[in-house]
Amino acid sequence: MSGQIRVTAPLTKETVAQLKAGDSVLLTGTIYIARDAAHKRMVEALARGEKLPVDLTDQIVYYAGPSPAKPGEPIGSAGPTTSGRMDAYTPRLLAEGLRGMIGKGYRSAEVVEAMKRHGAVYFVATGGAAALISKRIKSYKVIAYEDLGPEALAAAEVEDFPAIVAIDSQGRNFYEEGQRQYRQE
Repeated sequence: MSGQIRVTAPLTKETVAQLKAGDSVLLTGTIYIARDAAHKRMVEALARGEKLPVDLTDQIVYYAGPSPAKPGEPIGSAGPTTSGRMDAYTPRLLAEGLRGMIGKGYRSAEVVEAMKRHGAVYFVATGGAAALISKRIKSYKVIAYEDLGPEALAAAEVEDFPAIVAIDSQGRNFYEEGQRQYRQE
């Protein structure tokens, strides 16, 4: 794995092109938080010819459903959700300009091909570290689909949010490359 890289959101195509599978990153800036119910609503809205509640161009979506905030905190525990739950919706959102995703677990071949086609990156966050991750989220504001509770679409300001590039814009997959090291041929 290469050294730690500071990345500021929103992402540019140039930044994404420089990120390689296995890179350790610290993300700072505005990201969006949404889970599968919000993704389903966004894709359904696009199918009806409607605009999305936010412009996803060059944005990052973190797949999480945070718990309620404690008094004085912007957000409760906010660990990553299994990314495969968003796979049915991801290619359409990548076509809208979505540039990065944060979650945990594998992605489908269709998502990886769409990432390569649109120049996007998939980051993974550490599952089981939800309370620690939430300390990197400085603000959290629901902006659409409030009725979905923790699955609503929200904007968040993050500072030094730790993640690893799992799949880069060329389709290199750190899950596969990492396992190769331990296989006996």
